[in-house]
This record gives sequence, C-alpha cells and structure tokens, in this order.
Amino acid sequence: MSGRGVERILDLIEWFAAHPTPATLAHVAKVLDLPKSSALVMLRTLVDRGYVQKLEAGDYMLVRLPGDISGRSKPWGAMLALATPHLQAAVAASEESGFVAVLEGGQVRYLNKILPAREIRYDRDISRTRPAHRVASGIVLLAAQSDAELDAYCAEAGLGEAEAAEVRRVVAVARQDGFYVNLKGVVEGAAGVAAPILDASGRAIAAINISGPQARIAANSDRATQVVLETARAVTEDIGRRAFRTM
Repeated sequence: MSGRGVERILDLIEWFAAHPTPATLAHVAKVLDLPKSSALVMLRTLVDRGYVQKLEAGDYMLVRLPGDISGRSKPWGAMLALATPHLQAAVAASEESGFVAVLEGGQVRYLNKILPAREIRYDRDISRTRPAHRVASGIVLLAAQSDAELDAYCAEAGLGEAEAAEVRRVVAVARQDGFYVNLKGVVEGAAGVAAPILDASGRAIAAINISGPQARIAANSDRATQVVLETARAVTEDIGRRAFRTM
C-alpha cells in the first residue's frame, strides 16, 4: 500500500472514531472526498481486520480501535491511549503518582505509570503484578464482579475465613462509594485511591489509581479521591464516545 493509501486508511479510522454512528458507503466517500471504489476497498479491509462491521442494512460502523485485540486477548492498547492524557492531568492536579490498572486472573497488572514532578514521590515496578485484594485498583475491580465471582476469587487466592470476610467488607465499601481509599498499600508507607473505568456497556474494565506516601494521601484523601473520580469518569466518557468495545 502506498503512503497515501496508509494516510487514507488512518483518516477513515479517525473519522469513524469521531463519528461512531453507522455510515453508508456513499457518506464515507463524500466526507473523505474519495471515489466510491476506493472507499469500498478500504472499508472491506477494515471489515476483514475487525475494525469495522458491516451491518445488515449495508451501513458500516466502527467496532474497535487500533490497539484493540480481538479474541481471548484484552484490548488494553486503545484504552490506554485514551486514558493516558487524562492520567497526565490527574498527576499534575494531585501531584502524586498515577497508574492505569487492569485485572487479569486475580492479579492487578499496571499498564503504565506517570510520576509527579516532586522529589519525594511513590514509584512502583509495574512489571510485577499484585493480588487484587491487596491494592486499591484491585478492590474497585473486584467490586464490579458478582458475589459468586468474588467468592471464587477468595477461594482461588487461598484466603482464610477472616481475610475473605475483610475482602468482602472492603469490596462492599467500594461498591457503595464508587471508589476505594487504601491507606495500607503493599509497599510499606504507601497509600492509594482508585476508581473504575467503564466500557461502553457499563462494565468495569480498568482502574485509575493515584498513589503516594501514606501521610500525604491520608491528609489529602478528599482531593485525591476527587481527582481519581473525575479522571475515571473522563476516560469512561471518551470510551463511550468512541463506541469502544471489548471483544
């Protein structure tokens, strides 16, 4: 494919991302100033690659963005691309470290981290996963699961009766509040606040986390919570506008 052809494909994907409603071949050709034959070839290519779906009426609709992976893999690429600018703003507003986290097999995996411009700050090795019940991001993602799924998690994690009861208690708090403040992080002296990111169907798929030294987070928990909630809401709204789908 020529360089101009690549540009047109990207133009088409970007246009669909900004206009998530179904579009006809004629409309696509008109708005992008393309011959219908060229538009049809590109649309067929995007349909074959799973980015665009051809509806029964003949219209075309974006169903995933570049970076999304269909099948069994999780589509974190596009979601992370949408979340990162908002996370950067959250770190600037809170002056604490920011992370995007997901739940995989009972473990929390951090997709990225952004550190604040201050000398004393919290950092973590994001190549390592964490048990979901030990971190704020995991608690808010467990809170989105059913009671049966939560029971299964506790069993698979090998939690004793008392520890499982405590997990159910904090999950109930997160379900009620829509966020969770963890003042006893996995790393001694660290604390964090997290809220869930939702996909277009309203299902929690990731979490925004703001973490820092325990004393600072405790003293500024209201501010940190506000930033986390606003950021998670902004990412959720962006996902919804772009008709983002988990496959």
